[in-house]
Amino acid sequence: MPLFNHKPNNKRELGNNFEQLAVDYLIQKKVKIIATNYLCKMGEIDIIARDQQDLVFVEVRYRKSNTYGGSLESVNKGKQRRVSLAASHYLQNHQLTNKISCRFDVIAMTGTLEKININWIKAAFNAN
Repeated sequence: MPLFNHKPNNKRELGNNFEQLAVDYLIQKKVKIIATNYLCKMGEIDIIARDQQDLVFVEVRYRKSNTYGGSLESVNKGKQRRVSLAASHYLQNHQLTNKISCRFDVIAMTGTLEKININWIKAAFNAN
C-alpha cells in the first residue's frame, strides 16, 4: 500500500510528505506536536514536539538508500548548528530559555514510498 495518494511533483513536496509521515509516527508514539516547519533567519526546525517533560526539536531526513550516505549521516555539524540556532531562537521567542529540558532528535527514513523504514534517534546530537 503506497504511503501517499500520488507521486510527489518536486523535492519540496516529497519532503513535506515525509515530514508528515514523521508527525504521524510521533503522534502514534504519544508525542504532542507543537509546531512544524518553524522557520527563522537562523534556520528551520522540521518538528517541535513535547515528549513527556522534554521539548524536542526534530530533524527529519529521508534517503532512498544508503548508497551515498544514510539519512542519519546527512545531519552533519553544519545542519546541527543551524537547528541549534533555530531552537535557541524559538526558546527566546517563547520565553523558555533555561526553563525547560530540551533535546535534539532525528527521524531518519530510508526506503521507497511503498516501503519505508523509520528510525527515531532520541538525543541524536547536542546544541553547539
